[in-house]
Amino acid sequence: MARGHKVDTVPEFPLVVSGLETATKTKDLLDTLAKFGAAPELLKCKHNRHTRVGVGKFRKSRYVTSKGTLVIYDDADAKIAQSARNIPGVDVCNVHRLNILQLAPGGHLGRFLIFTKAGFAALDKVFGDFNKDSAEKKGYRINRPVMECADISRIINSDSVQAVLRDIKHNVRAHCKNKKNPLTNKALMSRLNPFAVKANALVQEAAKKRNTDRKKLLGAKRGKTGGNKAKAERTARFVGLQDGLKASFKVAQDMLDEEERQGNYVPGETSSEEDDE
Repeated sequence: MARGHKVDTVPEFPLVVSGLETATKTKDLLDTLAKFGAAPELLKCKHNRHTRVGVGKFRKSRYVTSKGTLVIYDDADAKIAQSARNIPGVDVCNVHRLNILQLAPGGHLGRFLIFTKAGFAALDKVFGDFNKDSAEKKGYRINRPVMECADISRIINSDSVQAVLRDIKHNVRAHCKNKKNPLTNKALMSRLNPFAVKANALVQEAAKKRNTDRKKLLGAKRGKTGGNKAKAERTARFVGLQDGLKASFKVAQDMLDEEERQGNYVPGETSSEEDDE
């Protein structure tokens, strides 16, 4: 279920179905699997068919379907491979040729397996048991667990183990081996020069006093009796000059307008006095 299989209605694991080899048609196989609660898993794989991401869609593998049920059969049940070949997500595998890529696709354990009766009975012959070797694999026997309790954390933290363990060693460094710069390390500078802390305080105090005096001086220059008054005088003088210049221009323009109105002024002509000269 953690791997994504919909197996809430499956009665037991591993699921061994007797008579599954008689399903010679795909419809019969689907009906048999639905009776044992595998219908939600088959429906999930059917609806999960989607287009592959990337350029792989152009390499004859355009669509991707999630891995579903793996049906494991024996040689006597070989007809089931033909019945299940068109079911989306369902793979079939002979018990004598089990593949880790099919049992754990992508390296993730926990695939939903369905065995035929003959396929499940052949497991002891293929892999053997704790008491006898495999009949098909030379010198192979299933590993027997050496430890009765596989919870390592529980064993390590038990009182019987903790009672015989040695205490944790703590290495204490006698002196620091790193060479420090007293110009950047205040603690080292204070050890070399006890007056360094007082000198630093005096420097900070002088800087603070200098900053205060500067603010007072700027405040005096920018006050009502300082820079603001002089600036106001300069502004008034400049405004007066501008107003006088505008008034002069206005008087001259009025004179030109009056002469033009009387017909005495013609643009481009000079006066008689200029002609005489």
